[in-house]
Amino acid sequence: MQTLHNQMIAMRDGIHLATDIYLPHGPGPFPVVIERTPYDKSKPSRSEIQLDGQHISREQMAARFTAQGFVAIFQDCRGRYASEGVFTKYTAEGEDGCDTLAWIVEQPWCNGKIGSMGLSYAAHTQLAMACLHPPGLASMVLDSGGFANAYQCGIRQGGALELKQATWAFRQAKESPAALADPKILEALEQEDIHQWFKRMPWHAGQSPLRHVPEYEAYLLEQWAQGDFGPYWQAPGIYAEGHYHDLPDIPVLFMSSWYDAYVSSTLANYAAFCAGSTAQHQLIMGPWLHGDRNITHSGDAQFGAPAAFDGQVAKDWLSCRLDWFERTLKGSPLPAPAAVKVFLMGGGTGERDQQGRLQHGGHWIDSHQWPLPDSRQLTLHLTAQRHLQPEPPTTEGQLSYCADPADPVPTIGGALTSGAPIFVGGAFDQRERADFFGTRGDQRPLAERSDVLSFQTEPLSHDLIVAGPLRVELWIDSDAPDTDFTAKLVDVYPDGYAMNITDGILRARYRNTWEHPTLLTPGERVKVVIEPFATCNLFQRGHRLRLDIASSNFPRFDVNPNSGEAPGQAEHPRVARNTLHLSTDCPSRLILTVVEALSN
Repeated sequence: MQTLHNQMIAMRDGIHLATDIYLPHGPGPFPVVIERTPYDKSKPSRSEIQLDGQHISREQMAARFTAQGFVAIFQDCRGRYASEGVFTKYTAEGEDGCDTLAWIVEQPWCNGKIGSMGLSYAAHTQLAMACLHPPGLASMVLDSGGFANAYQCGIRQGGALELKQATWAFRQAKESPAALADPKILEALEQEDIHQWFKRMPWHAGQSPLRHVPEYEAYLLEQWAQGDFGPYWQAPGIYAEGHYHDLPDIPVLFMSSWYDAYVSSTLANYAAFCAGSTAQHQLIMGPWLHGDRNITHSGDAQFGAPAAFDGQVAKDWLSCRLDWFERTLKGSPLPAPAAVKVFLMGGGTGERDQQGRLQHGGHWIDSHQWPLPDSRQLTLHLTAQRHLQPEPPTTEGQLSYCADPADPVPTIGGALTSGAPIFVGGAFDQRERADFFGTRGDQRPLAERSDVLSFQTEPLSHDLIVAGPLRVELWIDSDAPDTDFTAKLVDVYPDGYAMNITDGILRARYRNTWEHPTLLTPGERVKVVIEPFATCNLFQRGHRLRLDIASSNFPRFDVNPNSGEAPGQAEHPRVARNTLHLSTDCPSRLILTVVEALSN
């Protein structure tokens, strides 16, 4: 193959982006596959780790693509590594991607058909440019990313800020052009104690660990301050939902996982592309953490050898993408895989392996649709006796607790990413382990905290598969002008191991609309709706299904000061007394999607 390193492609504003181009031998022209990344195009991507441990380099990837008659292109995003410009996270990716594709289709080695691929941010870059309908785009592989609506998944969620944005910014600031060019800036960043800074939130301009690289501090604080769903959140790069009508009708391979930070984005995008489309799409949902498709455990839950991608879903991830582009860019008559392939978690022995991980188990399901055929809704009501039951309570009941911003409920895993070194995602026994930030470190169950209300079923008399979306409807009141409510679905083993399955959050001021916040009136009953990420889990016979309600999940989300102050600007935090109402007139309830045909 012929290699053209650091070709500088001009954008519409005169900024040049560094681009590596790998050309096949032969006269051409050829179809093109591009990946746009902020993580250094010259380094191996973390998405290219195979089951055998081999970490495939960009050059090795390019060699596979060019050997099959594709041009392979890798580009540094604006303001990162060899590219010019200032990096402002997410905002330039639509136009920069569109301008890059416009340049590519004019090259003599391009046949006019372009496919895109990439993990996480490199998936965000794809969907951002797709919203602008760029020339030549004919196929995409969106791996664990692509914002349907970053206000609801990826930057904020339920009105709260996802603090992975803070940990990501801190780590990536060390790779910024300023830090790479000035050892003093890098040293200053290295000297910051990010753990101490997480105890001193909210941050302000010049009073954060990012103050040494002001552009990184500026964009993070802007995300923090933009609490309402206004124009800031409606740009194509982070709000595909508002631009779905502009999307090209092209085949897309969607992949994510149940403990990934982009579950809801992936499923929303899949549904949108399928609606009225003539193209064939594919959805793959594993049990993994973000992009860890060949790691068969998540947190301290082990799903078993079948959970790996390589050898189970396809030969390996690189071969899967090559086959995808053979079909979609060349029209090769390769057999098409199942339209939907999801991993059903659960069914394991519950024993511990040599690493101490719980054998939760699971297996793959092939389908032609998501949610799965024969799905139905199951409603479980919360009662004052802390039960979850199909029947609504017959008597008036209520339960109260105090939510203290100075002592928030700690994050113990979940569907999240990029939290290092502060927090980690995955499935864990819900206890206050000493190795989790913000816990009391005494191994006591979170459910025993005074600021957590747990509701659970009786031991199940038969297996129950929860597969699809879920929602939690709560009738509440508070003595504070604003507060949060969190909901966590838990699979409780007979021995008491409480495995988090999925969770969500709602900031009460956004209970009516995301655009126009309404503060609470103390003592007034109102309804709030929490929508945790969809999941796919087998709750085995003898297990209990549990729902934990609280008012914080930190450091996954920023803590509500309960004061009604502007986002990220709290100076007067206060304790809130929050009450759940549990009655026929005010039915607090959990609504699940279950698969009846598979639950016997």
